[in-house]
Amino acid sequence: MRATPIAIGVARLFNSDIMNKKIQSALISVFYKDGLEPLVKLLSELGVTVYSTGGTQSFIEKLGIKVIPVENLTSYPSILGGRVKTLHPSVFGGILGKRDDATHVQEMKQYNIPEIDLVIVDLYPFEETVVSTTDEKKIIEKIDIGGPSMIRGAAKNHNDVVVIANKKDYSLLENILREQKGETSLEQRRMFAIKAFDVCTAYDTAISNYFHQLSITTPFNKEEKILRYGENPHQQATFFGDLDKLFEQLNGKELSYNNLVDVDAAVQLISEFSVSGAGSLLVPPRRDREGAVFAIIKHTNVCGIASRPIVADAWKDALAGDPESAFGGVLICNGTIDKATAVAINEIFFEVLIAPKYNDDALTVLKSKKNRILLQLKSEAGNQKSEMYRSLLNGVLIQSIDEGNYAEWKEAGGRETTAAEKEDLKFANLIGKHLKSNAIALVKNKQLVGKGCGQTSRIDSLRQAIEKAKQFGFDLHGAVMASDAFFPFNDCVKMGHEAGITAFIHPGGSIRDNDSIEYCKANNLAMVITGMRHFKH
Repeated sequence: MRATPIAIGVARLFNSDIMNKKIQSALISVFYKDGLEPLVKLLSELGVTVYSTGGTQSFIEKLGIKVIPVENLTSYPSILGGRVKTLHPSVFGGILGKRDDATHVQEMKQYNIPEIDLVIVDLYPFEETVVSTTDEKKIIEKIDIGGPSMIRGAAKNHNDVVVIANKKDYSLLENILREQKGETSLEQRRMFAIKAFDVCTAYDTAISNYFHQLSITTPFNKEEKILRYGENPHQQATFFGDLDKLFEQLNGKELSYNNLVDVDAAVQLISEFSVSGAGSLLVPPRRDREGAVFAIIKHTNVCGIASRPIVADAWKDALAGDPESAFGGVLICNGTIDKATAVAINEIFFEVLIAPKYNDDALTVLKSKKNRILLQLKSEAGNQKSEMYRSLLNGVLIQSIDEGNYAEWKEAGGRETTAAEKEDLKFANLIGKHLKSNAIALVKNKQLVGKGCGQTSRIDSLRQAIEKAKQFGFDLHGAVMASDAFFPFNDCVKMGHEAGITAFIHPGGSIRDNDSIEYCKANNLAMVITGMRHFKH
């Protein structure tokens, strides 16, 4: 009767002639020597021939145990500052040669390659070096080459070879060899092989993570610019990048850390809109086309923005949205700054003005303040980011930028949006995208008339937005509301309705979306669900 595969496996497991292998030779080359002494002494008692190199060879010789230098096998000394010691056919042939393959056995005999039955090798302390120094040369020298190669080779050939890649396994192997009189089973060799592959995987992952993090730390590989200070005067700061590729600075002092942060927020916002009256586009019209758009940024949040047929009117209505917060802000426009606009802007104090073009007479007015920073956007400015980086804990977060306005346009309220409401809702949703969460934007006739941001509850952001609108005399009847995330309850819709708001836009996704939808249906209010959240933390 023919034997089943299980029966064959059981027979092999208990057939020591097939499964058990006696260790007669060992290659030992380790960085960590602690715990090695008892194992080496046992190998000597068992009559095992030991090959070694470098510091490990010296360690074993001091124990009074005979060692054959690896150089005797390779006929080459350790070269290139220790980078090449064991990378030789006489070493790897002894590890990888299959004992039951006649061709392998014949070739090993032909080239005087000894069989190596045990490989005890650990790896250079790469992770420990990364923790202890930032010297890249020292770190790179701790990338082991020969060690992982010998470990993988021995693990691959575990049918014949035992591999120990971690000092924690020294005592385990010692116990096995004592109990089994210098022999190991196939299952034991496979167990050590699995451990060895795990060691190599973790090591390669650590190296890969280091180089990824290195590329993130200085993602632009450009000239570094030391700033006057960081977010606060006691903090140091450096900028890596090429600002000249984005702007031409026409006037003013050097950009500070806080200036740069607000300028970035301003450019990301204005990149949502195509250029008006500049002869070319600042960026491709990725979303809805607008006329002249003027925005005011304070601490990365939009505090005023409006879209109008001409730049001067866009400025006037952007400022009207929150004239108090505009003080000391960063201003940005997608059109040409003419003299009339420059004269109006010149009446307030601001840090930075950014535009794709300035008329000469406008520059004459604006340059009256020597420290006032004037930046002329270049065509590439809006297309610089595809990823965002944030350092935190002991690493770096990377994410793609928040592209788009809405994924869908689902009319879910008590009626369809009017044409005017639809335009205001699209405009408001883009503004909400550029406010800190929780974010609420109130818009009427393409003008931000109230906003709430950075609050720990959405209803608090709405209260803030309504109070802002009242403070500056805006009538919210007929206004629209955008929320960067879903309404968890119907309280925001109800409060907005009581203030005069007639249309709402949000991404949806709450288990209680229907509460807000039903309120809109009961009160003949428009509601659009977009399917795209715009959190900003």
